[in-house]
Amino acid sequence: MDKTKKDIRIVTGFAAVAGFAVAVSGMALASERPFGLGTIATAEQVAGWDIDVRPDGKGAPIGSGTAVQGEAVYAERCAACHGDFGEGVDRWPILAGGHGSLATNDPVKTVGSYWPYASTVYDYVYRAMPFGEAQSLTHDETYQVVAYILNMNDVIDDEFVLSNKTIGSVKMPNRNGFSLPDPRPDGQPKGEPCMTNCKVSTKIIGRARIIDVTPESQ
Repeated sequence: MDKTKKDIRIVTGFAAVAGFAVAVSGMALASERPFGLGTIATAEQVAGWDIDVRPDGKGAPIGSGTAVQGEAVYAERCAACHGDFGEGVDRWPILAGGHGSLATNDPVKTVGSYWPYASTVYDYVYRAMPFGEAQSLTHDETYQVVAYILNMNDVIDDEFVLSNKTIGSVKMPNRNGFSLPDPRPDGQPKGEPCMTNCKVSTKIIGRARIIDVTPESQ
């Protein structure tokens, strides 16, 4: 198959009517598609969506930052929700600590105790944070914030320069904590999986806001 045909395409279907852009995996040139609709996405448009960072660091954008640099950015953009030292505010997530707690009755899932790769921290912070202002951080600011979070969790020291060249080398404490098959008793398969008419009744026993797991201000 021609390489061009393998590229991801963004096709605007009936956008003029519905007002939405529809993204699909294109397989052919516009002239070869059944309805001839849409336009071929440019390399720049594809790059705007292609922002994931893989565990080995592949896909990490060019940039760098240290924990020292990240402290100021974190204080301004993150601390209001996550606390000055990652301790969490109200019900907002705790980012630091919790080491060794995952196997207890009160597990504390933080970047240091739970996340397997630094790349996913970068990816999430850049993609979704700060809350309500997603993707407002520059690449350098994101590296700086992630470096500060990793430093709070004793994963890297003050001098470590987190960058597109080093993020894949960071060894997270729980890197080997994810394994298959799932060893948990409730994760084991029970008989043959249902393939038809599988709908089961669902009983709602609580809602997040009522049981106070969602910050009241949201």
